[in-house]
Amino acid sequence: MNNAFVTFQKYMGTGLITVWFLVAVIFLLVWEKRRPRRILFVYVPVIVLLCFFNPLFAGLFGRMGDEATYFRVFWLLPVTAVISYSAVLSVDRLKGKRAVFFAVLCLGLIAVSGKPVYSNSLYSRAENIYHVPDSVVEICDAIEVPGREVMAAFPPEMILYVRQYSPVVCMPYGREVLMGSYDEFYTLMREKEIDLERLVPLSREKGCHYVVFGKDSLILGEPADYGWSLFYSCEGYDVWRDNAVPLIVPEGH
Repeated sequence: MNNAFVTFQKYMGTGLITVWFLVAVIFLLVWEKRRPRRILFVYVPVIVLLCFFNPLFAGLFGRMGDEATYFRVFWLLPVTAVISYSAVLSVDRLKGKRAVFFAVLCLGLIAVSGKPVYSNSLYSRAENIYHVPDSVVEICDAIEVPGREVMAAFPPEMILYVRQYSPVVCMPYGREVLMGSYDEFYTLMREKEIDLERLVPLSREKGCHYVVFGKDSLILGEPADYGWSLFYSCEGYDVWRDNAVPLIVPEGH
């Protein structure tokens, strides 16, 4: 139950949008009398929230799915629809100048209740038609092998883009590590000083054919001593090939 409250606090963000949402649900509970709309805008949100905070539901979800994705239950909440509908219903009830004032007030409250999604460090300006950084396109194209999958470890800022761009470049960790799940290999990949003595065994355990480092990373150890060779370089990144991990390339490629 404590984990559920922690997850809810993270979901709330600044908290204001969630506050407006809960206020809107209460408002509609009192003023909306039409049953179909009460079901959609009042009963559904309440049932979703009750299920989320129910330990029995959480346990069942954990056995049937991935606990790391439990927060996605919140995606069932019609937050935008509830806030919008309650605001429109209020404006319709007020009429005249008070309605105009309330509408402007609502817009202002929404505007200051959060921050642009693009302010997140995981977003970047589109550089190509794939809407991923050019470095991701270059590296994936360089390491792809026709007719088979390859395993490659990427730095944190590339994880979401790799899976968006290429279906054949696999990764030893994914979005779950960005959500807080602990992974020793990923933790080492995040460090500015890359200790090959600790990292190489984990890389081979995961079956990584390639490992990608930022050019500003300080590599502790000599890559050649571990059977690594520089495979590809692009702006900002180096791609290392672990020759101890077999990679069968079809003839003619």
